Parts: sequence; structure tokens; C-alpha cells
Amino acid sequence: MTAETEKPYWVAFNHINGIGAVRAGQLMKRFGSLQDAWNASRTDLTFAGLPEKLADQVLSFRNRTDPHQLLASILARKINVVVRPEPSYPKLLKEIDNPPTVLYYVGKLPDEHMKLMAIVGTRRMTAYGKNIAEELGQFLTANGIGVVSGLARGIDGAAQSSVVNSGGFTYAVLGCGVDHIYPPEHRDLARMIVRNGAVISEYAPGTHPDRSNFPQRNRIISGMSSGVIIVEAGEKSGSLITARFAAEQGREVFVVPGKVTDIQSRGTNRLIRDGARPFFEKNEILEFLQTWQAAEPQKMNKPMQAAFSTPDEKIIMSLISTEPLHIDEIVRKSGLPLSKVSSSIVLLELKGMVMETAPQTYQKTQELF
Repeated sequence: MTAETEKPYWVAFNHINGIGAVRAGQLMKRFGSLQDAWNASRTDLTFAGLPEKLADQVLSFRNRTDPHQLLASILARKINVVVRPEPSYPKLLKEIDNPPTVLYYVGKLPDEHMKLMAIVGTRRMTAYGKNIAEELGQFLTANGIGVVSGLARGIDGAAQSSVVNSGGFTYAVLGCGVDHIYPPEHRDLARMIVRNGAVISEYAPGTHPDRSNFPQRNRIISGMSSGVIIVEAGEKSGSLITARFAAEQGREVFVVPGKVTDIQSRGTNRLIRDGARPFFEKNEILEFLQTWQAAEPQKMNKPMQAAFSTPDEKIIMSLISTEPLHIDEIVRKSGLPLSKVSSSIVLLELKGMVMETAPQTYQKTQELF
């Protein structure tokens, strides 16, 4: 089957909560196509690895949904759709572990020859960080390099505003549907971005911002780019998650050093201590891009992955066993807030360390043993 034939079914499965990149891959492996998976019986879906409740969700959604009409309704809203098998799907992103099955976007995706760098950082930027982000946006634009970021408050917004004001190309990856710009004060910025670049999401239109979505979207920011520049980041900044994904994906991580006394530089300075590349001269980026070639994603073994985890992830991994455990019980036993547990589990799932066996119920993957 062609990608165009399969496309409505990729989109339909993407609208079912619980069918992400990993499970879509399982269905492809079992059925050979998502169209065949869409028409499969409940027994065949569970045999393919879907939990019974999730298989029931698929059947329920299938009974009230026409995949072709669903896709047509999205396109009618001037939201573009690209699925992983299509040639226009970003080449570098396709090469990471568990790339998004579907990308929704408004604007125009970069062509395969465009060089891209990500710029991310804290939402609570200092005047120093703002100045660096803006200078980087202008410099990369002047040298024909596109900028990928998250449209967030602070460093992301400063860098992307600088790019659009310089007439450059920038791509904003959201943790919600492309029809729900977040933060809302960046709606005008988003409208300017789509003139030359695009607003992008793996989440179906209509998806509202959710804290647990943002760690997952960070793998797209790094995955689309040759390298990531971290401008400012505190000890718990989401930018550190992007840096982690970049390292796992074989991307270069540049870090702007800060004063050791600055709270917003504690995370970045720690990255440098742990082996990230300190950023001093803008021309270093050009020299890097002249010689860089896409590396194979780094296959980290399970002990290495565990060592790379945050303290919150280690606490959660100590609680989850081979027996299914509901997220409410994880929150109770760990003493961590629900938001931290949710975001940590997203990362653990992406690393293949835990799996969801029923809605909001998790256990360790067998590969750990």
C-alpha cells in the first residue's frame, strides 16, 4: 500500500489516546499496514499487544469514525498532515527512535537540504540570556540556517522572534494541537512564523496543552535539528530534557556558560561539567555544520539509561515492577506531585523502560531483565 492510501489510517490511530509511536509500530509489524490494523478484530488487536481496554477503545472509535472523512476535515481547516512513510516527512526526525507517526503543521516544513539548529532555554530568562538568544537567531538567519524551538515563554520566544524579525525560517514544535497556540500571548508570533516556517505538533488538532505532553515534544525539537543550543536553564528546566534527547539521538549539544552564582545557569553549567560542548563563538556553529553528518541514534543499554535518569525517574523505577501499577498508586508511594510522575513516565516510556498495560497503569518492560 502507498503512503497516500495508508495516511487516513495513520491519522485515525493518532486520534486514539494510547496509540503512540511505539504501539503504531507494533501494529505495523503485526498487520503489515495500519489499514489492516484498523479493520482487525478485537482478538487480533490484543494478540498484537494492545491491552484489552485499549483494543475496546480502538473498536469504539472505529465504529463512529471514517478515517477518510477525519483527514478531510483536518485538511479543510488548512492544517497540513504528513505521515512517517511520506518523503516530505523531516528526514532527520525520521531517523530517531520512535519518531512521531503523524505531524500536523501550519506553514511549510523545511526541505531536506536546509540546515537546522535548535535554540531552547528557560522561561525565566535574564537580560543576558535574552540578548544571547536574539543574537543567535539573527546570526543563524544571516547564514541561512533554520531555527527549531518550542514557542515557549523566555528563551524560545526570544530566539524565534529574532528569527522572524530578521526574515528567517523557524519551526515551533508544540505540546498541544496546532489549533491551540500556547502560550496564548505568542499567537501573533505563531502567525509570523508560518509565513516562512511552520507551527508543528504530533498531537491531533483539538488537543489542549497538557504538562505531560511537553517532555515528549522535546524529542522532536532535537530530532529535527543537527544540534541544540541551550542558552539558560535552571536545575529543573525542560531544556535539560531536550539536551538529554539530543545526546541520545547523536546530536551535538552546545551550552552557553553562565555565572556560577546565577540560578538560571545552574542547569547549563552542570551540562558543561557533564561533557556538553561549551559555546563561546558563533562561528563554532558554522564550523560544526560544515562537517556534521547525521549519526545513528545512540543505543544506550538499560543500565546506562537508568544511570542517565533524573532522581524522580529513579524513584519511580524503584516502585514499578513487572506487576501493573496505577499512576495514582505511584503518586501515593513516591510522594511526588502527579505532574512530575506523569512527565517522568512519558520519558521512561520513550526510553522503553516502562510500558502502559491499561489506561494510566504501568509496569517495567521485560527487556530490563
